[in-house]
This record gives sequence, structure tokens and C-alpha cells, in this order.
Amino acid sequence: MFGKVLVANRGEIAIRVMRTLEELGIASVAVYSEPDRDSPHARRADEAFLLGPGPANESYLVVEKIIEVAQKSGAEAIHPGYGFLAENAAFARACEEAGIVFIGPPPDAIDAMGSKTKARELMSKAGVPIVPGTTDPVETVADAARIIDETVGYPVAIKAAGGGGGKGFRVAESESELEKAFEGASREGEKFFSDPTVYIERYLPDPRHVEVQVLADSHGNVVHLFERDCSVQRRHQKVIEESPAPAVSPELRERIGKIGTEAARAVGYRSAGTIEGLLQGDEYFFLEMNTRVQVEHCVTEMVTGIDIVREQVKIAAGEELAFKQEEIEIRGHAIECRINAEDASKNFAPAPGRIGSYIEPSGPGVRVDSGAEEGYEVLPLYDPMIAKLIVWDVDRNSSTRRMIRALHEYKIGGLKTLIPFHIALLDTDQWRNGETCRDLMESKEWLKELAFDKPPAEPAEDEPKVEREYAVEVSGKRFDVKVIGAALGSVANGATPAAAGPKAPKRRERSKSSGGAPGELISPIQGTVLKVEVEKGAQVEEGALVAVIEAMKMENEITAPASGTVEELNVSVGGSVATGDTIAVIK
Repeated sequence: MFGKVLVANRGEIAIRVMRTLEELGIASVAVYSEPDRDSPHARRADEAFLLGPGPANESYLVVEKIIEVAQKSGAEAIHPGYGFLAENAAFARACEEAGIVFIGPPPDAIDAMGSKTKARELMSKAGVPIVPGTTDPVETVADAARIIDETVGYPVAIKAAGGGGGKGFRVAESESELEKAFEGASREGEKFFSDPTVYIERYLPDPRHVEVQVLADSHGNVVHLFERDCSVQRRHQKVIEESPAPAVSPELRERIGKIGTEAARAVGYRSAGTIEGLLQGDEYFFLEMNTRVQVEHCVTEMVTGIDIVREQVKIAAGEELAFKQEEIEIRGHAIECRINAEDASKNFAPAPGRIGSYIEPSGPGVRVDSGAEEGYEVLPLYDPMIAKLIVWDVDRNSSTRRMIRALHEYKIGGLKTLIPFHIALLDTDQWRNGETCRDLMESKEWLKELAFDKPPAEPAEDEPKVEREYAVEVSGKRFDVKVIGAALGSVANGATPAAAGPKAPKRRERSKSSGGAPGELISPIQGTVLKVEVEKGAQVEEGALVAVIEAMKMENEITAPASGTVEELNVSVGGSVATGDTIAVIK
């Protein structure tokens, strides 16, 4: 077994891996960017090394620096977590060349499954059912139009060949949407995977996203740990996951488990991996293979009792799986909610910021995988996920009730999160009936009902705001009361105000915080401008695309609030924009 392992990631997954390393008696090494200098994952490790200088959002991708730190620290192996370098075959090969063990699959397996077109071709030859579409890259929009007309038909999914995690995925409902979808998928493929090529799949209108967790050692043993349902998604990225899947019968479970193990054997797989698929009725199609541990691996751990990260480490050390397929059982039901810094009422817009108070839930069957704490800043440079809340109980209904209880206990002050969204969705008939909830996820009207309360009106310029909290009793019942108002010279019983509010904003600042003056298009997020679709003086219709802003690894479309003429345009491609900035004036 290894004596020391470097964890080439950040946040909750870095801490998750470190916990298993500690249980195995293995020393941990952390790496961190300059903004993460005092982050929990850097403090949690036995040793920590700065990856800078350089752009903070790229620090974790500098292969040479990570290898250098591993050698300097004496780490014998590197665990990449997920994201960043976890599915990078070049990184796995660089580890091998440096004499360092990569805790993951062989580079050839990453290559085979990392290209979605190669994976589809390989699986098709192996007899694994794939979603109808192309197995070769599609070079141009014209080629895509021809292929769709001849074979696939609309609606279609345009996907980046190197994609994953919802990146590089666009849907064209008709030919009029094809060019935009093709361009968007290619752009994200280039940005996130250094590969702009795309391919085409038939778009299934309301499938269940069902995936199979597999483990394979270097001794020829391959097992599956049953399935997870990840159908609740926004922008083709998962939000809630559960195991077992509510729509999978024992017979179907056996069939898709076999598909998973056959797919792993077809590429000579080793380590933990996930076979993702789409379930339409009783038809199950291979979608892609993620050659790493998944964000949602926790629900599988809860229902099987198997520590997947521990198995990854042991497999990388050359050990044989200690259990056979017939020894693995599902017990009870587990649900995971991703606690993201997002505002669901604004189409899941990223909402970075600094965490104020922070209280995690606990109690029977509750697990929190977190990389956050009080005072922690959720940066716009990285993914918006703060933590994962996982619960287990004897069945799905009980697990749902436990999750709602735990969500109510979770207190994160200072920024907006998906906690209210999760509570609302888990209390719907759609969730209780085991549906995909896609109608809710795509309903702007329903999402708007989840809007956060507006902050109290600002006091006059000469009256600073204060907040005071009291515990009061009414007819013997205790209530917690917050009083917000202008500062007083004194407070009852001589107490001082709990907190003095900030100075009243200038007139311009008040305009922005309330949505802007008439005609102003105000940025709801901080990020980088990827695309500008209009010019000054152009006529636009209400809902027309004005700009695309990337924030926290997501592309956000900014549309015109009303029809009119673009009288002012304040953004350009490659530039940055802050929350509250005026993007354009349309009158």
C-alpha cells in the first residue's frame, strides 16, 4: 500500500479522498491555487503546496507543476478526484513516466472512452446498445443538417466528442436551431476539453438518466454496484441523484448491470468507473463512460456499504477486489442533493459570495460531503457546488422525508443556494411518483415561485440600518424575531445593535440592485463574456439573445427584456462583467 498520496483537486472531493486516505493510514498531500490558500482542503491535508503563479482558474490543470509537487513531497501516487485532470489520458501517462501511480484507469482506457465518438463505436462493436446517431465526428453545420435529414431526424442532441458533466451538450428542436446548437457544443468542447469536434445523437424527449457504477481490478475481476438515477438535471447537469433507480425492475437491473460490466471489459478497464445510459420505457441505451469517480458516488456507497474511493486506492496499489458480484446487495434507499451556490428562480444563475453562518445537518442516516465553512468564499472561478447532502433510509419515501428534514437543518448564511429549491421539488407529486421532474426543471413559472425574499428597503442616507435579534414569548411559546430598521441612540436594556448596516448606496447603485433603470439590461452574475450577439443601434425583439456570459463553469444566456433599439452596449467578447453592471441599454 502507498505511504503518501497527492490529491490533485480542491473542495469537497479533495476532503472526501483525504478521509479515506487517513483511514487507510496513508499521508495526504494537497495542492491549492492562490485564492484557495486558506481553504479547508489545504488545511485538512498532512502537507499542502501552492500551485501558482498563474491564472487561478487554471492552476489545478498545470500537469508539470502537479508532478513536480508529487516528486518534491515524496508522494507515490496521485488521486485526481473528479473533473480537472481525472479523465486526462496525457496526465495519466505523465504520472507513469514520472514513476508515480495514477489512481484511475489506464491511459488507453481513458482515450477509448474519453472520446464519445470512439466510445460509441467501441460499444456498438461490443454489442452494447447505443443511442441512434453518428459514431464519427461531424465537421460542419451543413454536414450535420444532411445527416439529420437522412437518418436521425429532429429533435437532435449535438454533443462535444470530448464532453462530459453536461458540458458541450446542446439540443436542436428544428433546423432553425441547428447552427446555434452546433456552435455552442463545439465552443464548450474546445474550452473544457480542448476538442471542438462534435457528434449527433437522437434526442430522447423525456428519458431517465440511469447509470451503473463499476469496479474493475488488474486481476480480471469486474463487478457492478447497481444503478443510480440522475434524471433531475438543469442544463443537462445533475442536481439530485438516488439509488436504487425508482423505475428499474429487478430484471432490468440485472440487464443494465451486465451492460456495465461488458462495457468495462471491452476497454480493459481498471479502477472505478460509471457507465451512463438513457432509459426510455424498457429500452436502455449506452450514453458514455465516465472514467473516474462520480460526484454522485455517495448514494451507491450508502446502499451497498462499499467505500468506492477506498477500492480505487486498493486497485491502484495492485490489490484484488475482496468481494464477488453475488456478495453485493442493495439495502434501503439513498438520495443526494447538490448544494450549489445558485439561484433557481433565475434559471439556476450562479450566485458566488462569502458564506456567513454555516451549520450542517446531522442525525440518523445523514451525510454531508463539504469543502465549505463559515467565512469560506465561493469563487466564480470554479464549480458552484458547495457541498453534497446525502441521506439513507429504509425506502424511497422515508429517505425523501429524511432529506427534507436535513435540508431544513442546513443553514448557509450570506449567499443564495439550492436548498429552498430542493425542499420544494422533493415535496411535489412528480418526485413522489418517481417522475423525471423535467417539466418542473424547465418551467420558468414554477422556478420563479422559488425567488428569494427581497432585502429590506434601504434606510435614508442619514439613517444607517441595524439588525437586532430577540427571543420573545407569546402565551408561553418561544419565537425568534429579527427587527430591522434605522439605528437608535440606545437599545432596550442598554444593549448595542447586533450589526450596523452599510451606508446607503448611491443613486446609481440603488438603480442596479433593483433591476436597473427602464431599458437597462443588468448583469445578474459576475463572469467572462463569451459571445455578444448584438451591435449598437440594432433592433432586437423581447427574448432575443444579447450575450453569453460564463460564470462558475456554466454558460448563461442574457436576453433582451423588451423589444427596442440597442442604444448602449458595454460588453465585448473576452471582457469581464460584474453583478449589477449594465450590459446594454435597450429603448
